[in-house]
Amino acid sequence: MGRWSRKLAPKFVSWLQVPEGDHWLDVGCGTGALTDAICKYADPASVVGCDPSEPFVQYAREQISDQRCSFVIAEAGTLPTRPFGFGSVTSSLALNFLPQPEAAVEEMRDLAVSGGTVSACVWDYAGRMEYLRHFWDVASSLDPNARGLDEGRRFPICQPEGLDQLFRSGGLLSVSYDPIDIATEFADFDEYWRPFLGGTGPAPSYVASLEKDRREAFASELDRALPRTPDGTIALIACAWAVRGTAR
Repeated sequence: MGRWSRKLAPKFVSWLQVPEGDHWLDVGCGTGALTDAICKYADPASVVGCDPSEPFVQYAREQISDQRCSFVIAEAGTLPTRPFGFGSVTSSLALNFLPQPEAAVEEMRDLAVSGGTVSACVWDYAGRMEYLRHFWDVASSLDPNARGLDEGRRFPICQPEGLDQLFRSGGLLSVSYDPIDIATEFADFDEYWRPFLGGTGPAPSYVASLEKDRREAFASELDRALPRTPDGTIALIACAWAVRGTAR
């Protein structure tokens, strides 16, 4: 997932249109893809990235040397503060994984300056996150138990109506949202399939749970279902929904 988040981050930062020289808070920064894009494309005064995972935070510190950046271990409920608030409080591809996204949005709002931007982006799991959509559609056709693991079913906030309601109920003004598409291309099925064999997350965990013969049957059916270009490339789209609002 990391390579796609790195492609998404610059487009998300550009869409936000946060003024230059603002102070940013990146909630759930992971390995720092969004923090890095903020430094490169938004000309911030500072960026604080926070994540509950110590290995992620350590990796981000090692990879990003920009002096405007700092990283801390923190999670929703104990997010970093700034004496005069942040001009932009954002979260990329993390909001739906939080136990209480409603409380997290309210906390993000409270950490922003009046008139500041609070934002997030999430994958469109139920729609045009195509490389996962094909995976779960085939898995569900072969195994009804797979439906309960499908992120499209598990994360109802990862769609426009859910995000709009989440941000409005969180007390934010002028809420707006848009889709952001990136291309996800694979030279062949092996390149598409390999990340599902050793990673973490619902899809790789589901693959690991299958006996060898069922895993091979699933892979074969998925291979047949994926669309190809004339040269054999698997060319898919990954859509994310971006949402922003203004703090009171």
